[in-house]
Amino acid sequence: MPTINATELARNTREILDRVSSHGETVTILRNQTSIAQIVPSPRTMSATQALLGLGLSMLSPKQSDDWLIDSKEQFSDAVLDPWA
Repeated sequence: MPTINATELARNTREILDRVSSHGETVTILRNQTSIAQIVPSPRTMSATQALLGLGLSMLSPKQSDDWLIDSKEQFSDAVLDPWA
């Protein structure tokens, strides 16, 4: 974990933030030889599709998807119910 002083951060902010972003480094900031802050990379996000692909699960075919949707609605009516009636 690199350590820099506050002056270096002020002079090289763009380069330091690029390092944090591209290399995933955490940078510790010192002022008067005392650690005052850390710059950490933000957590990476992914879409639901990326998450499912990462699980190694095979995706449903279009027919399987349609069948699942029909099965999931089997017990339910499309009618709108009035909760006050």
